[in-house]
Amino acid sequence: MNTATFSLLTILPAIPEIALLLLVCGVLLLDLFVSERDKHVTFWLAVGSALGVAGLTAATLGNPSVVTFGGLFVADPMSQVLKIGALVAVAMTFIYGRRYLEDRGLMRGEFFSLALFATLGMLVMISANHFLTLYLGLELLALSLYAMVALQRDSARATEAAMKYFVLGALASGMLLYGMSMLYGSTGSLELNRVADAIMRQQANETLAAFGLVFIVAGIAFKLGAVPFHMWVPDIYHGASTPATLFIASAPKIAAFAFVMRLLAHGMEGMIAEWQPMLVMLAVASLALGNLVAIAQTNIKRMLAYSTISHMGFLLLGILSASQIGYSAGMFYVLTYTLTTLGAFGVILLLARSGFEAEELEDFRGLNQRSRWHAFVMLLVVFSLAGIPPTVGFFAKLTVLQAAFDAGFAWLVVFAVLMSVIGAFYYLRVVKLMYMDAPVGEMPLVMRGDARVLLSANAVAVLILGILPAPLLNLCARAIAGSF
Repeated sequence: MNTATFSLLTILPAIPEIALLLLVCGVLLLDLFVSERDKHVTFWLAVGSALGVAGLTAATLGNPSVVTFGGLFVADPMSQVLKIGALVAVAMTFIYGRRYLEDRGLMRGEFFSLALFATLGMLVMISANHFLTLYLGLELLALSLYAMVALQRDSARATEAAMKYFVLGALASGMLLYGMSMLYGSTGSLELNRVADAIMRQQANETLAAFGLVFIVAGIAFKLGAVPFHMWVPDIYHGASTPATLFIASAPKIAAFAFVMRLLAHGMEGMIAEWQPMLVMLAVASLALGNLVAIAQTNIKRMLAYSTISHMGFLLLGILSASQIGYSAGMFYVLTYTLTTLGAFGVILLLARSGFEAEELEDFRGLNQRSRWHAFVMLLVVFSLAGIPPTVGFFAKLTVLQAAFDAGFAWLVVFAVLMSVIGAFYYLRVVKLMYMDAPVGEMPLVMRGDARVLLSANAVAVLILGILPAPLLNLCARAIAGSF
């Protein structure tokens, strides 16, 4: 009896992950028996799976932190909030990408099952309390993403992008694993709590731990797409199908934030003096290169790729402050950035149609004359990415800059503001094309009604969170305070 009770209590914190695994298996099995004409059944099951698991996770909000599975897994307030954000982002990706997938013959169970397996990897990463769990979640996510990029088999560009992603991803994973093995050799443990305790008590081999930290930061920088480990980002964004690009650009960023928090803010809290300067260099390089190179792009997916690089620089500003205020600001930033990115790619998918990708900036010419509302939606999204009030992007940047300033990095704040001003050019260029240029030919806006409603709600959320950011910001602050 006691054994059964113990088993139930052990499994209970991981119910969302277990439920998602069962649902993915259900998607795979159902797709075998569904005809090509009825693939919408698989689609709605995938959407329902993501939203259902998000609801399960939401039911645990407010529960105290629990470490289970022998220290491998932790369910804490930060993991609860981040999981909900990631799952909702995945469901939105499915809805936005439905018409695109139908037009190109990609509306198959493979896409949805790979996306859900990747989501399972994200959930495991977010709740990891052990190097093995972190690596397991990371590889489940990475392997699924490689296959998603290559799923468009008749596209040479997609195949090339998948190969580049695989080779560079394997290299980064190797560096990360090597760094973890060094930390194990230094501290004698793979559990993050024990690693942190050994470092704080100065019981670790400092030289070996410092070498391990270098490799770990390099692996983290690759997963975030920070300079100089950014080479894969523009090629993957450009080469993958737009729904796959949207998936890569949104929910995995939330998981990557959790990955950084688990490793650096928790496991290596005693080495702040060592990893803080590294993050400063990554942030400076990402802000500079991301904003400057984006100016030269004519393809909007590549432009958003370099935009992502610069935004990861802003995210690092919150983390490198090494304070609870900075961590909560970083969490607020990654959640709102994901929401804004979903809106941006939602408009791209709105413009795309069978045989037409809507990837060039020129494709946005005269959008206001074709649809005033959707031009306004893109305006809000672009303003948020640029950090222009009253959108949420402005407040998100303000919070991380305030955290960095309070941590004594005034010069870095000035540099980030300067880079943000420079970056506003390529964002405002999209606005100019939509409102000041004439449309080229008759190009219908193709998107299902549910996706149009979701896109509108997405844009309104970007605006409302910019005007009333306190509820989400307070939620992030409570989540960080309850986890660290």
